Amino acid sequence: MNVKILGTGTSIPSLKRLSSSYLVTTKGYRILIDVGPSVVRRLLEFDYSVNDIDLIIITHFHVDHTADLSTFLFACNYGIEPRRKPLLLIGGPGSKKFFKGLSAIYPWVLPNFYKLTLKVLARGIYNFHGISIETVRVNHNSESIAIKISHEKSVVFSGDTSYSRNLSRFFNDADLLITECSFPERKVKGHLNLAMLQRIVDEARPKRVILSHLYPDWDDFKGVLHEPFLLAEDGMEIEL
Repeated sequence: MNVKILGTGTSIPSLKRLSSSYLVTTKGYRILIDVGPSVVRRLLEFDYSVNDIDLIIITHFHVDHTADLSTFLFACNYGIEPRRKPLLLIGGPGSKKFFKGLSAIYPWVLPNFYKLTLKVLARGIYNFHGISIETVRVNHNSESIAIKISHEKSVVFSGDTSYSRNLSRFFNDADLLITECSFPERKVKGHLNLAMLQRIVDEARPKRVILSHLYPDWDDFKGVLHEPFLLAEDGMEIEL
């Protein structure tokens, strides 16, 4: 399993950090987690196209996690080579309404030559070609989900969230946890800081923890991160 970190930032424009997005490759399939502003361009920068993606998972509907979805789907129809292979889109509660609204505004995103399947997975497990996709609700928006992708190894994405006990159970013993940690110290509703994340990690004991969805507060961080914590950078790649 390979994880490519496409972006580590937020909705605040930054030349250093794109909005948080991740690409997982396992069993020959490519899974895109969130598709915020400029993610389609970032895929090109790393030698991928929209036609290389087999599955998109949306953690929630905020603009920094979904803004490039319409660009992605438009490019599937009108790129240099129109998409032919099927595409699966997974999201939390309300995803069908969200996509219906998007396609009403941008009817060009509806597929021309390929099959697009939309699956709502608020809590449960979906088998994608032998890859386990598991989701659980988190404390952010009503549609917000965390995601666990498993095939021999497991990688978990927190999405945007605050502390909850179900996170500790969901993150338990993960080989890799890529988690939002929006602020080192500041407390903001619906987000984690280091103290709250440390509590989750102490309970869940994941093997590796990468901090992402980083607000500019981190630019002035003078502290020291200890194992298993590692601060994410755009372009980082992890093999599991």
